[in-house]
Amino acid sequence: MTDTPSPYLRIAAELRERIVSGELTAGERLPSTRQIVREHGVAMATASKVLAVLCQEGSARAVPGVGTVVEGPVPPDPRPGRTAAGPQRLSVAAIVRTATALADADGLTALSLRRTAADLGVTTMALYRHVPGKAQLLLMMADAAFAEFPLPEPPPHGWRARLDAAARMQWAMFRRHPWLAQATSFTRPLLSPRALAHGEWVLRALDGLGLDPVTMIHVHAVLAAHVRGLAANLETEAEAVQDTGIDDTEWMDRHGTPALTSPRLAAALPLLASVPEHSLDLDTLFEFGLARLLDGIAVLIGDAADARRGAPG
Repeated sequence: MTDTPSPYLRIAAELRERIVSGELTAGERLPSTRQIVREHGVAMATASKVLAVLCQEGSARAVPGVGTVVEGPVPPDPRPGRTAAGPQRLSVAAIVRTATALADADGLTALSLRRTAADLGVTTMALYRHVPGKAQLLLMMADAAFAEFPLPEPPPHGWRARLDAAARMQWAMFRRHPWLAQATSFTRPLLSPRALAHGEWVLRALDGLGLDPVTMIHVHAVLAAHVRGLAANLETEAEAVQDTGIDDTEWMDRHGTPALTSPRLAAALPLLASVPEHSLDLDTLFEFGLARLLDGIAVLIGDAADARRGAPG
Protein backbone atom coordinates (compact mmCIF):
# COMPACT_ATOMS: atom_id res chain seq x y z
CA MET A 1 0.00 0.00 0.00
CA THR A 2 1.40 3.43 -0.96
CA ASP A 3 0.62 6.89 0.35
CA THR A 4 -1.59 9.22 -1.67
CA PRO A 5 0.55 11.77 -3.60
CA SER A 6 0.42 15.41 -2.52
CA PRO A 7 -2.47 17.34 -4.13
CA TYR A 8 -0.10 19.54 -6.12
CA LEU A 9 1.78 16.52 -7.49
CA ARG A 10 -1.49 14.83 -8.46
CA ILE A 11 -2.78 17.93 -10.27
CA ALA A 12 0.60 18.48 -11.96
CA ALA A 13 0.52 14.85 -13.15
CA GLU A 14 -2.94 15.39 -14.68
CA LEU A 15 -1.77 18.46 -16.58
CA ARG A 16 1.40 16.65 -17.63
CA GLU A 17 -0.67 13.82 -19.10
CA ARG A 18 -2.70 16.35 -21.09
CA ILE A 19 0.53 17.78 -22.49
CA VAL A 20 1.94 14.34 -23.33
CA SER A 21 -1.28 13.28 -25.03
CA GLY A 22 -1.28 16.41 -27.21
CA GLU A 23 -4.47 17.81 -25.68
CA LEU A 24 -2.41 20.81 -24.58
CA THR A 25 0.09 21.88 -27.23
CA ALA A 26 3.24 24.02 -27.18
CA GLY A 27 2.43 27.68 -26.55
CA GLU A 28 -1.07 26.93 -25.27
CA ARG A 29 -1.98 28.53 -21.96
CA LEU A 30 -2.31 26.27 -18.93
CA PRO A 31 -5.08 26.78 -16.35
CA SER A 32 -4.37 29.76 -14.10
CA THR A 33 -3.91 29.37 -10.36
CA ARG A 34 -7.45 30.66 -9.83
CA GLN A 35 -8.82 28.08 -12.26
CA ILE A 36 -6.93 25.32 -10.45
CA VAL A 37 -8.31 26.53 -7.12
CA ARG A 38 -11.88 26.47 -8.45
CA GLU A 39 -11.60 23.16 -10.32
CA HIS A 40 -9.72 21.17 -7.68
CA GLY A 41 -10.77 22.87 -4.44
CA VAL A 42 -7.20 23.53 -3.27
CA ALA A 43 -5.55 26.56 -1.71
CA MET A 44 -3.93 29.24 -3.86
CA ALA A 45 -0.48 28.23 -2.58
CA THR A 46 -1.07 24.65 -3.73
CA ALA A 47 -2.18 25.86 -7.16
CA SER A 48 0.99 27.93 -7.43
CA LYS A 49 3.09 24.84 -6.65
CA VAL A 50 1.39 22.96 -9.49
CA LEU A 51 2.55 25.49 -12.08
CA ALA A 52 5.96 25.84 -10.40
CA VAL A 53 6.57 22.08 -10.71
CA LEU A 54 5.71 22.10 -14.42
CA CYS A 55 7.99 25.10 -15.01
CA GLN A 56 10.88 23.58 -13.05
CA GLU A 57 10.75 20.34 -15.01
CA GLY A 58 10.70 22.22 -18.33
CA SER A 59 7.22 21.33 -19.52
CA ALA A 60 5.90 24.87 -19.05
CA ARG A 61 7.12 28.45 -18.79
CA ALA A 62 5.76 31.69 -17.42
CA VAL A 63 5.10 34.40 -19.99
CA PRO A 64 4.67 37.94 -18.61
CA GLY A 65 1.23 39.32 -19.38
CA VAL A 66 0.00 35.95 -20.64
CA GLY A 67 0.38 33.34 -17.91
CA THR A 68 1.93 29.89 -17.82
CA VAL A 69 2.09 28.19 -21.21
CA VAL A 70 3.15 24.77 -22.46
CA GLU A 71 6.82 24.63 -23.33
CA GLY A 72 6.63 21.39 -25.31
CA PRO A 73 6.24 17.61 -25.02
CA VAL A 74 7.70 15.97 -21.91
CA PRO A 75 8.17 12.41 -20.73
CA PRO A 76 5.11 10.99 -18.92
CA ASP A 77 6.68 11.37 -15.46
CA PRO A 78 9.95 13.29 -15.14
CA ARG A 79 10.19 13.05 -11.34
CA PRO A 80 13.57 11.78 -10.07
CA GLY A 81 13.99 8.06 -10.71
CA ARG A 82 11.07 7.64 -13.14
CA THR A 83 10.64 7.49 -16.93
CA ALA A 84 8.00 6.28 -19.35
CA ALA A 85 9.46 2.80 -18.99
CA GLY A 86 9.17 2.81 -15.19
CA PRO A 87 11.58 3.33 -12.27
CA GLN A 88 15.25 3.77 -13.06
CA ARG A 89 18.00 2.40 -10.88
CA LEU A 90 17.80 4.19 -7.55
CA SER A 91 20.57 6.38 -6.23
CA VAL A 92 21.11 8.19 -2.94
CA ALA A 93 21.08 11.52 -4.79
CA ALA A 94 17.65 10.79 -6.31
CA ILE A 95 16.25 9.73 -2.94
CA VAL A 96 17.58 12.87 -1.24
CA ARG A 97 16.20 15.14 -3.98
CA THR A 98 12.78 13.54 -3.80
CA ALA A 99 12.64 13.58 0.01
CA THR A 100 13.75 17.23 0.07
CA ALA A 101 11.06 18.21 -2.46
CA LEU A 102 8.49 16.39 -0.34
CA ALA A 103 9.57 18.13 2.89
CA ASP A 104 9.72 21.51 1.10
CA ALA A 105 6.16 21.08 -0.15
CA ASP A 106 4.39 19.37 2.75
CA GLY A 107 6.61 19.86 5.80
CA LEU A 108 8.73 17.56 7.92
CA THR A 109 5.73 15.74 9.41
CA ALA A 110 4.82 14.46 5.93
CA LEU A 111 8.29 13.00 5.34
CA SER A 112 8.66 9.24 5.55
CA LEU A 113 10.54 6.56 3.67
CA ARG A 114 7.20 5.15 2.50
CA ARG A 115 6.07 8.52 1.14
CA THR A 116 9.44 9.09 -0.54
CA ALA A 117 9.29 5.65 -2.11
CA ALA A 118 5.79 6.34 -3.40
CA ASP A 119 6.96 9.54 -5.10
CA LEU A 120 9.84 7.61 -6.66
CA GLY A 121 7.56 4.82 -7.83
CA VAL A 122 9.41 2.10 -5.91
CA THR A 123 8.82 -0.01 -2.82
CA THR A 124 9.87 1.17 0.63
CA MET A 125 12.22 -1.79 0.92
CA ALA A 126 14.06 -0.59 -2.19
CA LEU A 127 14.95 2.61 -0.34
CA TYR A 128 16.41 0.71 2.61
CA ARG A 129 19.12 -0.63 0.30
CA HIS A 130 20.41 2.95 0.03
CA VAL A 131 19.23 4.71 3.22
CA PRO A 132 19.26 2.92 6.61
CA GLY A 133 16.41 4.99 8.08
CA LYS A 134 14.70 8.37 8.39
CA ALA A 135 17.38 9.83 10.70
CA GLN A 136 20.09 9.10 8.14
CA LEU A 137 17.90 10.46 5.36
CA LEU A 138 17.46 13.73 7.27
CA LEU A 139 21.22 13.95 7.72
CA MET A 140 21.73 13.56 3.98
CA MET A 141 19.01 16.12 3.24
CA ALA A 142 20.60 18.63 5.62
CA ASP A 143 24.00 18.08 4.06
CA ALA A 144 22.54 18.63 0.59
CA ALA A 145 20.82 21.82 1.79
CA PHE A 146 24.11 23.23 3.11
CA ALA A 147 25.73 22.34 -0.22
CA GLU A 148 23.31 24.69 -1.97
CA PHE A 149 24.69 27.65 0.01
CA PRO A 150 28.50 27.46 0.03
CA LEU A 151 30.28 30.01 2.16
CA PRO A 152 32.62 32.35 0.28
CA GLU A 153 36.25 31.37 -0.11
CA PRO A 154 38.29 33.39 0.37
CA PRO A 155 36.10 34.75 3.17
CA PRO A 156 35.14 38.43 3.55
CA HIS A 157 37.63 40.60 5.42
CA GLY A 158 36.99 40.96 9.14
CA TRP A 159 35.12 38.89 11.69
CA ARG A 160 31.92 40.95 11.45
CA ALA A 161 31.57 40.53 7.69
CA ARG A 162 32.19 36.80 8.05
CA LEU A 163 29.61 36.28 10.79
CA ASP A 164 27.14 38.40 8.86
CA ALA A 165 27.68 36.26 5.74
CA ALA A 166 27.27 33.04 7.71
CA ALA A 167 24.01 34.18 9.32
CA ARG A 168 22.57 35.34 5.99
CA MET A 169 23.50 32.06 4.35
CA GLN A 170 21.66 30.16 7.08
CA TRP A 171 18.62 32.43 6.80
CA ALA A 172 18.45 31.95 3.04
CA MET A 173 18.83 28.20 3.50
CA PHE A 174 16.00 28.02 6.04
CA ARG A 175 13.83 30.18 3.80
CA ARG A 176 14.32 27.72 0.93
CA HIS A 177 13.91 24.67 3.18
CA PRO A 178 11.64 25.62 6.13
CA TRP A 179 11.66 22.05 7.48
CA LEU A 180 15.39 22.30 8.21
CA ALA A 181 14.87 24.50 11.28
CA GLN A 182 12.62 21.81 12.77
CA ALA A 183 15.19 19.11 11.99
CA THR A 184 18.11 20.80 13.78
CA SER A 185 18.81 20.83 17.50
CA PHE A 186 21.54 22.19 19.76
CA THR A 187 21.38 19.22 22.11
CA ARG A 188 21.23 16.63 19.30
CA PRO A 189 22.67 18.39 16.26
CA LEU A 190 22.63 17.01 12.73
CA LEU A 191 26.29 16.19 12.29
CA SER A 192 26.39 16.49 8.53
CA PRO A 193 29.86 17.09 7.04
CA ARG A 194 28.89 20.41 5.46
CA ALA A 195 27.14 21.66 8.62
CA LEU A 196 30.31 20.90 10.59
CA ALA A 197 32.40 22.69 7.96
CA HIS A 198 30.10 25.70 8.30
CA GLY A 199 30.69 25.75 12.06
CA GLU A 200 34.44 25.55 11.55
CA TRP A 201 34.24 28.47 9.09
CA VAL A 202 32.48 30.62 11.70
CA LEU A 203 34.90 29.67 14.47
CA ARG A 204 37.88 30.55 12.25
CA ALA A 205 36.41 34.05 11.96
CA LEU A 206 36.65 34.38 15.75
CA ASP A 207 40.11 32.88 16.09
CA GLY A 208 42.87 35.25 17.19
CA LEU A 209 40.52 37.88 18.64
CA GLY A 210 41.35 37.11 22.26
CA LEU A 211 38.21 35.11 23.03
CA ASP A 212 38.54 31.89 24.99
CA PRO A 213 37.27 28.67 23.35
CA VAL A 214 34.06 28.51 25.41
CA THR A 215 33.17 32.10 24.50
CA MET A 216 33.85 31.40 20.82
CA ILE A 217 31.49 28.40 20.92
CA HIS A 218 28.87 30.49 22.72
CA VAL A 219 29.09 33.24 20.11
CA HIS A 220 28.62 30.71 17.33
CA ALA A 221 25.72 28.99 19.13
CA VAL A 222 23.86 32.20 20.02
CA LEU A 223 24.15 33.55 16.47
CA ALA A 224 22.86 30.25 15.07
CA ALA A 225 20.07 30.21 17.67
CA HIS A 226 18.87 33.63 16.54
CA VAL A 227 18.58 32.46 12.93
CA ARG A 228 17.07 29.08 13.75
CA GLY A 229 14.70 30.54 16.37
CA LEU A 230 13.07 32.80 13.79
CA ALA A 231 13.27 30.15 11.08
CA ALA A 232 11.28 27.75 13.27
CA ASN A 233 8.24 29.86 12.35
CA LEU A 234 8.74 29.43 8.60
CA GLU A 235 7.22 25.97 8.31
CA THR A 236 4.16 27.01 10.35
CA GLU A 237 3.87 30.06 8.12
CA ALA A 238 4.07 27.90 4.98
CA GLU A 239 1.39 25.54 6.33
CA ALA A 240 -0.91 28.49 7.07
CA VAL A 241 -0.41 29.81 3.54
CA GLN A 242 -1.22 26.40 2.04
CA ASP A 243 -4.31 25.97 4.24
CA THR A 244 -5.75 29.44 3.63
CA GLY A 245 -4.23 30.60 0.34
CA ILE A 246 -3.30 33.86 2.11
CA ASP A 247 0.31 34.81 2.80
CA ASP A 248 1.42 36.70 5.91
CA THR A 249 1.44 40.07 4.17
CA GLU A 250 -2.15 39.64 3.00
CA TRP A 251 -3.20 38.39 6.45
CA MET A 252 -1.57 41.42 8.09
CA ASP A 253 -3.31 43.76 5.67
CA ARG A 254 -6.65 42.26 6.63
CA HIS A 255 -6.19 41.84 10.38
CA GLY A 256 -3.32 44.08 11.45
CA THR A 257 -0.81 43.13 14.14
CA PRO A 258 -2.72 42.25 17.35
CA ALA A 259 0.15 43.47 19.54
CA LEU A 260 0.02 46.87 17.84
CA THR A 261 -3.74 47.24 17.38
CA SER A 262 -4.82 46.25 20.89
CA PRO A 263 -6.78 49.21 22.37
CA ARG A 264 -5.36 48.44 25.78
CA LEU A 265 -1.76 48.63 24.58
CA ALA A 266 -2.49 51.67 22.43
CA ALA A 267 -3.86 53.49 25.47
CA ALA A 268 -0.80 52.60 27.53
CA LEU A 269 1.70 53.31 24.76
CA PRO A 270 0.34 55.89 22.29
CA LEU A 271 3.52 55.64 20.20
CA LEU A 272 2.40 52.18 19.04
CA ALA A 273 -0.16 53.83 16.81
CA SER A 274 2.66 55.09 14.58
CA VAL A 275 4.36 51.69 14.19
CA PRO A 276 3.97 50.22 10.66
CA GLU A 277 1.90 47.04 10.61
CA HIS A 278 4.62 44.97 8.93
CA SER A 279 7.25 45.73 11.56
CA LEU A 280 7.03 42.19 12.96
CA ASP A 281 7.62 40.20 9.78
CA LEU A 282 10.35 37.57 10.07
CA ASP A 283 12.84 39.24 7.71
CA THR A 284 12.64 42.51 9.68
CA LEU A 285 13.17 40.67 12.96
CA PHE A 286 16.11 38.77 11.46
CA GLU A 287 17.82 41.98 10.35
CA PHE A 288 17.24 43.74 13.67
CA GLY A 289 18.42 40.81 15.79
CA LEU A 290 21.48 40.13 13.66
CA ALA A 291 22.65 43.75 13.85
CA ARG A 292 22.19 43.85 17.64
CA LEU A 293 24.02 40.54 18.12
CA LEU A 294 26.96 41.69 16.01
CA ASP A 295 27.07 44.95 17.97
CA GLY A 296 27.22 42.98 21.21
CA ILE A 297 29.94 40.67 19.90
CA ALA A 298 31.96 43.76 18.92
CA VAL A 299 31.82 44.94 22.55
CA LEU A 300 32.89 41.49 23.73
CA ILE A 301 35.86 41.47 21.36
CA GLY A 302 36.76 45.02 22.39
CA ASP A 303 36.72 44.04 26.07
CA ALA A 304 39.00 41.07 25.31
CA ALA A 305 41.43 43.39 23.50
CA ASP A 306 41.43 45.80 26.45
CA ALA A 307 42.14 42.94 28.81
CA ARG A 308 45.11 41.83 26.74
CA ARG A 309 46.53 45.35 26.76
CA GLY A 310 45.97 45.62 30.51
CA ALA A 311 43.66 48.63 30.07
CA PRO A 312 41.39 49.49 33.00
CA GLY A 313 37.80 48.08 32.72
